[in-house]
Amino acid sequence: MQLYSKITEESWFEWNPKLVASLVALLDNQGLYSQSEALISETISKLGSRERELALFHCQLLESHSKLSSKHGFDSTYSYLHQLLHNSSSVYVKRRAFESMVGGLCAMDRPQEADILIEEMIVKGLKPSVFEFRSVVYGYGRLGLFEEMLKVVEKMEGQGLAVDTICSNMVLSSYGAYSELAAMVLWLRKMKILRLPFSIRTYNSVLNSCPTIMAMLQDPKDVPCSIEQLNGVLNGDEGLVVKELVGSTVLEEVMVWESLEAKLDLHGLHLGSAYLIMLEWFEAMRHRFNCGECVIPAEVVIVCGLGKHSSVRGESPVKGLVKVMMHRMGSPMRIDRKNVGCFIAKGRAVKDWLCSSG
Repeated sequence: MQLYSKITEESWFEWNPKLVASLVALLDNQGLYSQSEALISETISKLGSRERELALFHCQLLESHSKLSSKHGFDSTYSYLHQLLHNSSSVYVKRRAFESMVGGLCAMDRPQEADILIEEMIVKGLKPSVFEFRSVVYGYGRLGLFEEMLKVVEKMEGQGLAVDTICSNMVLSSYGAYSELAAMVLWLRKMKILRLPFSIRTYNSVLNSCPTIMAMLQDPKDVPCSIEQLNGVLNGDEGLVVKELVGSTVLEEVMVWESLEAKLDLHGLHLGSAYLIMLEWFEAMRHRFNCGECVIPAEVVIVCGLGKHSSVRGESPVKGLVKVMMHRMGSPMRIDRKNVGCFIAKGRAVKDWLCSSG
């Protein structure tokens, strides 16, 4: 608090209610209630009667409290927003308060209360958005309350809001956290029926939950190097999950095929996803080379990154996996001297390798 007071005296300082909200939440979480309340009073005084700005400040404050799981501060701010929600004549204020309250309750692992609040608002004519429904879906899912989670999905559809890929990924992530692979298979099939495209996050959510694949990738020197071989070692629901993923449009999103360069970009893919996508890529490349209709690119590149976002900075698990697989498969692809986050080879050499190994 003393540091903040000193900073506010500097000529370059520009007062920001969002920064204040973060500081208030931090003070409250440390039990420094008098200091946090003083900052709230000061902010309310600065904002005066500007209802929108006051509402936004309290929305930011609720979010800050929820991030710290601070029940004392959260409940106090929630009460303020609850009054705004029921008493304000501004649709904008009601909308923002409602959104923050639902999101905050779910972040605090209180999705049942958020679910009740949504019901109340529907009765009062304030239609929930996709955001509120997604928040409650994921709130229930994170707690393993799958029956309640699916009821909210039905409720969302009943309000004329279609299930999308983002919502589906939340459902898949929830199932995955509890190793509910059979449920994941059914949901992936539902996505196909609804014609919802899979995304990189879909792959990440699903494959992070596949125990056999993730165990193999801890020491990739013996991992299967084709989809056929992989299917041979996967049993039951894990094998079904992989079969549902293979052949999606995700591969098309991460690969480029042009006369000068064919590229596979593995950025954003977790280890299991990068592994499966590479297996799909090998098959797709082999098919294009064999069909004779596609130009042979001058170079082939696999972009795996430098490990800037890895748990150990500079050590990319994906790069390590690619390196092991390229060596095992006798690939001509080598680490690029100009960019060590890439593997590169001449297109003709890659064609000869893939077509001879197929």
